[in-house]
Amino acid sequence: MACGSVAVCGVNPTCVTCERVSRTLQSPASVSTSTRSVREWSSGSSAMFRVEFSAGYFMPIASQRPPRSRSRRVEAAMVSEDAVQEWTDLESDIAYLTRSARLVQWYPGHIAKAEKSLKEQLRLVDVVVEVRDARIPLATTHPEIDDWIGNKKKIVVLNREDMVSRDDKNAWAGYYTSKGVTTLLTDGQRGAGIMKLGRVARSVATEINLKRRDKGLLPRAVRCAVVGYPNVGKSSVINRLLKRKVCETAPRPGVTRDLRWTRIAEGLDLMDAPGVLPMRIQDQAAATRLAICNDIGEASYAVAGVASVLVEMLKRIPTAGPKVLTSRYNIQAADLSGEEFLEQLGQDKFQGDVNQAAFRVLRDFRKGAFGWLALERPPSEKSF
Repeated sequence: MACGSVAVCGVNPTCVTCERVSRTLQSPASVSTSTRSVREWSSGSSAMFRVEFSAGYFMPIASQRPPRSRSRRVEAAMVSEDAVQEWTDLESDIAYLTRSARLVQWYPGHIAKAEKSLKEQLRLVDVVVEVRDARIPLATTHPEIDDWIGNKKKIVVLNREDMVSRDDKNAWAGYYTSKGVTTLLTDGQRGAGIMKLGRVARSVATEINLKRRDKGLLPRAVRCAVVGYPNVGKSSVINRLLKRKVCETAPRPGVTRDLRWTRIAEGLDLMDAPGVLPMRIQDQAAATRLAICNDIGEASYAVAGVASVLVEMLKRIPTAGPKVLTSRYNIQAADLSGEEFLEQLGQDKFQGDVNQAAFRVLRDFRKGAFGWLALERPPSEKSF
């Protein structure tokens, strides 16, 4: 084992590091007329020593000066890499926790009907606005949407931008920019980002009619479809665009059940479509995120199972951690599994009712009681 009893080491025969130093001393290659320093760390010890080769002799000396500080840019890069690795580990853990759970499955009848109508209407539209939940942009991406729209122009709207942190926004903005995808952040409830969305939509409409004119065709009203998963805020975005309430809204999935056309501006028609989901959600990690964010109906999932996964996620998210749970419920969360945490919370506050404890944790997350944070980060470059 390595010697950690003294700050300067090089003579202890039981020390692995000393052994290595001794072998170096005995080697002719260790003699050098140049001066250079090598920094090493004793294994299992915080003691640091600096080894200096100078004028043909080897002299271990105590490091009197603190190590040179890295540049801010290097430190920021290291922090960024650590954060990426933490999110990668989180993804792996959540995939493991949910792979055999089958916590979620939801495909109500009206969605099957709406999907059939939507596919037919998408053949007639010129541009598609896909609304996603900013907390889970990947989980609220329909796997077949690109096949349905073909080469039509697509604008991605990350709604509920007020429910994620600035770092989350920057990460996703950078990701979609690197992919060449037109992306906007909005808050359908308060109207943030809506004016910019309107400008982009009108700009696209103008561009489409200019292309028609170049082909010798007359201009016409450009048709734009607003699509997305249930309860991601499509109707709220449309109401803000129109500056009046034409679409019913509610904080639950499945409110919009029929296709609806509305004129948003001169030469631009907008279609509000019901939320559509894949018939079978294969990725249970993504499905669990949908349940956590209330983007699918409560009858479709095991509340306690979903909430226990949320607890595990909060413990692992770099900007949250066990402290947010401990602070909220006065329960030491670090050493408890998600299930154990819910059981303890049920005992403390709900007379042993684990389901009530699960509902409480989910409701608190949706209200921002743990801070506004995303449950996903963009894939690392290695997984592109």
